[in-house]
Amino acid sequence: MRAAIITAPDAVPLCGDFPEPEPVPGRRPLSLVGAGMHQVVRSVATGRHYGSTGDYPLVPGVDAVARRDDGALVYTGFTRAPWGTMAERLATAFEVPLPGAADPLAVAAGMNPGMSGYLPLRRHRERHGTLGTVLVLGATGIAGRLAVQSALALDAAHVIAAGRDAEALAALRALGAEAVSIADSSAPLADAVRAATPSLVLDYVWGAAAEAAFAALGRRGLDADDADISYVQIGSVGGPDAAMPSSLLRARRITVSGSGSGSVEPDRLLAQLPGLMALIADGTLDVPYTAYPLERIADAWTHTGRTRAVVVP
Repeated sequence: MRAAIITAPDAVPLCGDFPEPEPVPGRRPLSLVGAGMHQVVRSVATGRHYGSTGDYPLVPGVDAVARRDDGALVYTGFTRAPWGTMAERLATAFEVPLPGAADPLAVAAGMNPGMSGYLPLRRHRERHGTLGTVLVLGATGIAGRLAVQSALALDAAHVIAAGRDAEALAALRALGAEAVSIADSSAPLADAVRAATPSLVLDYVWGAAAEAAFAALGRRGLDADDADISYVQIGSVGGPDAAMPSSLLRARRITVSGSGSGSVEPDRLLAQLPGLMALIADGTLDVPYTAYPLERIADAWTHTGRTRAVVVP
């Protein structure tokens, strides 16, 4: 079958012939409709992600929209290495039917980046009954924008969208978020956090931006403060490490956790997928994409900009 193939950690994928995937017991192979070129796809394929096996050659891709033998469209994933989802045929561990009105390529583009924020937002609301104020660090990337849109759709009282892209921040402000630029200084972020202490922080940046957030979340004095804060680490485009002051852990009721493929129980993940897919299907979550056929996999691999690359047959 035709597939995108990576032969080494530093190699650009090429379109070529790859063996058919080994069947998953009890499931029939699926035909690819579209697979998103997410950040995690590149990280896994190049060996930089904790989920990488380090074995080559491999087919990249972690999820996809695919077609069953009966013509039905499904969202799917959990392939078995070395097979990923950027191939004509897929053998996967689950299938979630698409809503009838869904744009299949928008679903392929949006589910992976969208669930990174949607899952902790839903978990926080279930535990606390409300979202309160939500801070999204790195709100101008695709995943961060979807997190802001999800927070607004899930009735957050207030959403602080912090990022560097002025045009993207303006668009988020138009949706109802408080837009805060962190391009030149962390002072605006500190002012926004101190004015409305967030109950939930979704951090797509880490590094220096996280350290600025930690400083802003700290407090002086022992005045009464009943705020519980959940800090969720999701991405690390700002660097792999961030120093947290010990005083913050003592001065605030703060919980630090992560949102990633190893932090969510598979059953819970699958249970949340239809809700996220419905928000993409009805346009509540706007997911711009650019489609590339398998023959142009090298272009999809290097794609940048405000849209998500989606590989199609």
